[in-house]
Amino acid sequence: MTNLPKPGLRPANPNFSSGPCTKRPGWSLAALQDAALGRSHRAKIGKSKLLAAIELTREVLQVPDSHLIGIVPASDTGAVEMALWSLLGERGVDMVAWESFGSGWVTDVVKQLKLKDTRSFDAPYGELPDLAKLDFDRDVVFTWNGTTSGVRVPDGDFIPADRKGLTICDATSAAFAQRLDFEKLDVVTFSWQKVLGGEAAHGMLILSPRAVARLESYSPAWPLPKIFRLTKGGKLIDGIFRGETINTPSMLAVEDYLDALNWAKEIGGLDALIARADANKAVIDRFVASAGWLGNLAVVPQTSSNTSVCLSITDPEVASLDKDAQAAFAKALASMLDKEGVAYDIGAYRDAPPGLRIWCGATVETSDLEALMPWLDWAFATQKAALKAAA
Repeated sequence: MTNLPKPGLRPANPNFSSGPCTKRPGWSLAALQDAALGRSHRAKIGKSKLLAAIELTREVLQVPDSHLIGIVPASDTGAVEMALWSLLGERGVDMVAWESFGSGWVTDVVKQLKLKDTRSFDAPYGELPDLAKLDFDRDVVFTWNGTTSGVRVPDGDFIPADRKGLTICDATSAAFAQRLDFEKLDVVTFSWQKVLGGEAAHGMLILSPRAVARLESYSPAWPLPKIFRLTKGGKLIDGIFRGETINTPSMLAVEDYLDALNWAKEIGGLDALIARADANKAVIDRFVASAGWLGNLAVVPQTSSNTSVCLSITDPEVASLDKDAQAAFAKALASMLDKEGVAYDIGAYRDAPPGLRIWCGATVETSDLEALMPWLDWAFATQKAALKAAA
């Protein structure tokens, strides 16, 4: 393989994974020293920390007082499944998917819940479906930011205020980096390990008054496992939204989430978090514009994610290869950067088109992305030379 000169500067932190994502700047295990270890989550200290996590979430994420916030099991997946199994079936549902996780929710509703009155609106990676075709007299399920495609909805303007159905939004790679329109969202879910770099396994469930009304007026035709139950005797189990979790949470992970929320508050809250993610994305945008061999997977710039930035290799020679060869080329790029210790876990998602995926959330330092960009050029030039030599 041709030995091209390597860039002189390396990222101080090479963690660009799209989940679990890098910890906040300056994080160390010392941040967890006040964790309520060995204590019951139902004890006063445990409940107070769980309630603090809910209250800080509301403050930093700017969730209206009208909405309830709960900590639930099984990360964002658990929160979404809880919403689907508890709320759907009262009326028809429109499912929206443009990447792998949205497609997974379609599968769950059609093949597991077996709802008959279901319409699916799909788009290929890099694009959004025609959102104008959605019927909001029905329930609508969608992701705000497609983690595996790097495509997001630009805003909530496509959702009418006078809708009759519920909007159920998987916002896991959008929360804390993109402004969510809570007045248009009846259910919002996310997990701790994305924009704030927390630990996995815990999900967040945010419910509007309309969603609560549905829970208390409608009972699904199917049995619900304990970890999905939000009501008892036709009434909301409101303790869930005061920190009385359904199952045992990790108090170590709770402490880590509190640390991340307090950091977010200290640097300026949601506005500062969004600004950091936008600045990070701008680094990649400038590089893509000048590199000549990369393109953003998002077809419309206004829908391009500022967290999970997905890139395709547009170099004509590489793009002319068959899909397996393109995938091998992209994988080789990611592998080279991994071995050099300058970028970990930046290969495209397994179901996505071949390319790279670089996390740009608020815990990533802009200077680290700036240091990474020349390494992308180095890895591409090295692999391109090897491709020509093998021809």
